[in-house]
Amino acid sequence: MLGMVLAAGAGRRLRPYTDTLPKALVPVDGETTILDIALRNLAAVDLREVVVIVGYQAQAVRDRQADLERRHGVKLTLVHNDKAEEWNNAYSLWCARDYFSQGALLVNGDTVHPVSVEQTLLAAENTSDILLAVDDVKSLADEEMKVTLEDGHLKRITKLMDPAEAYGEYIGATLIRPGAAERLADALKATFERDPQLYYEDGYQEMVERGEKIAVAPIGKVEWVEVDNHDDLARAREIACRY
Repeated sequence: MLGMVLAAGAGRRLRPYTDTLPKALVPVDGETTILDIALRNLAAVDLREVVVIVGYQAQAVRDRQADLERRHGVKLTLVHNDKAEEWNNAYSLWCARDYFSQGALLVNGDTVHPVSVEQTLLAAENTSDILLAVDDVKSLADEEMKVTLEDGHLKRITKLMDPAEAYGEYIGATLIRPGAAERLADALKATFERDPQLYYEDGYQEMVERGEKIAVAPIGKVEWVEVDNHDDLARAREIACRY
């Protein structure tokens, strides 16, 4: 199984940091970046071959590749998204489709969370080929990627949901088992061909609508944050030093 980090996004709401860096390289604990934390977590669960999907300011990741590999004891394969500044991340994840068949633990390159999330996904019972890490504790608002369940499996995943209806929030970490490879790639392709501004989570919804069973793994009470803006970044800097 591989580690996988989605790190192609521009993160325009984090300017001026992202004038010259992708969001994943914004520092959150001294010189430690969001990508450092992701790689550190993956290495801690012995996933030392990691695919990183790059796009916006990709050269900044290439410039640091050798240092990142040395510091975290990992081997990085960079996959380039040529439409990172035009299209949303359904296409971005599809760019790494050739690696799905090896199995992957995918983490978003803008999410700061402790290694307990990876541990929860890897320890979960094998009831489906795709398993989503979900926070069922925190209070939800409009911006979150919310989920509802039916018979213990994913029914809906979208930001466009009344928070009161949601079971919890998908936190940007997925266990992709090898058996899902072709079906996931096809669903992602159908998603971005329908609308290139859709999220990869819309690809999961496409799979559900095709009859796929997607399970969820509650992460418990965990300090984590998706870093979209400067308020999120301040929160990330509060918690990252405690991991």
